[in-house]
Amino acid sequence: MALPAQGRIAYIKARLLDPATGLDGPGGLLADGEHIVDFGQGLFQPEGLPEGTRIVDCCGSCLAPGLVDIRMQLREPGYEYKESVQGACWAAVKGGVTSMVCLPNTLPVIDDVATVEFVARRARLIGLTKIYAYGAATKGLQGIELAEMGLLAKAGAVGFTDGIHPIADALVMRRALSYAATFGLTIVQHPEEPSLAAGGVMNEGEVATRLGLTGIPACAESILLARDLRLVELTGSRYHAAHISTAEGLETLRRAKDKGLPVSCDTAPFYFSLNELAVSDYCTFAKLSPPLRCEKDRQAVMEGLCLGLIDAIVSDHAPQDQDSKRRPFSQAASGGVGLETLLAVTLELYHNGHMSLLSALHLVTAGPANLLGLEAGRLMRGGAADLVLFTPDTAWIVVADVSGSKKSKKSPFDNRPVQGRVLRTVIDGRTVFSASAAAEESV
Repeated sequence: MALPAQGRIAYIKARLLDPATGLDGPGGLLADGEHIVDFGQGLFQPEGLPEGTRIVDCCGSCLAPGLVDIRMQLREPGYEYKESVQGACWAAVKGGVTSMVCLPNTLPVIDDVATVEFVARRARLIGLTKIYAYGAATKGLQGIELAEMGLLAKAGAVGFTDGIHPIADALVMRRALSYAATFGLTIVQHPEEPSLAAGGVMNEGEVATRLGLTGIPACAESILLARDLRLVELTGSRYHAAHISTAEGLETLRRAKDKGLPVSCDTAPFYFSLNELAVSDYCTFAKLSPPLRCEKDRQAVMEGLCLGLIDAIVSDHAPQDQDSKRRPFSQAASGGVGLETLLAVTLELYHNGHMSLLSALHLVTAGPANLLGLEAGRLMRGGAADLVLFTPDTAWIVVADVSGSKKSKKSPFDNRPVQGRVLRTVIDGRTVFSASAAAEESV
């Protein structure tokens, strides 16, 4: 359980990083209770610190806003055998995630006020990562009748989506876009044309043919996107495309953005760091939705990140129980854990020279927070002391069996070498995770 905030805490000898303002330099940060009092270079000199202030010596490590993950599956209520709220929160804080937004595909579905409030209560009770919820766009995620978006918005829903299911009916999507616009909120779509994807278990192409598996064509993504973006043009509503995985899909979104339409998109680390070859030995850990694509698509996603076409990186955390994964590939469930590896795999963009450290961090902090209007992802005087302390260069190997998730250990990155280790995660001034790598004392 999280410890209560303990008065004033001074983080000294840090490399301060704030992608929202471009801050990158040596300095310190002072937190008092739940809030940031001040931060910057030479903050504690020459005046010193008030008596009783706790000191955290960061030893030159990076101190940044806590990560913001706007796409993950919570599993509770209803699917606790896959994951619990507490297990997800523990994995999140080990990965430096201080705020996350869950999909509505729980049981019962988050399509009424009571379920939105349940998620909020559970998060407060556990006292770890802050959890926000998407409301269902349609009742029961059935894609037929719109949910009560107005009531859900008042209860705290930060957007509307049918989660892992696309809103397939064009008229329903048009109505959803118009309805959400009245509350200034966003429709989040899983862009996959369902009739083209039906029965598919991996990316359509040479690898699928060789393995004898039914494929999902890349155009399943771009076709549904093209339809939706015409409806956005018609309604003027805000639209967000989730986990983009193909070059075709990115080109469709680029044209929409060039027109000035209110559209945005995200991708997950799977789609810029892995390709379809990860399933060559029928590895069900790498069975995802959307599926891992060909190398050309992976490179297109990487380019989309570098060019700023993709607005955020999400974990796409979708925990599955062992029985659902250890099956023949065509029968296994899609999805894998991703919270604990979100920072390290995102930092590959920096280590491989594709973008600066600040640019990479922006995609998992201020970028996603801005999309949904969350008060998170930035260092701000008077703002919440939600922080992550990490070393960007520390190497480690992802071992799924010792991941932070309590029940699901199925990571597509199992045995992958990465760089970037979280040392400490702070939420509202409380240290909720510590790798015991930072020296601490009181004055």
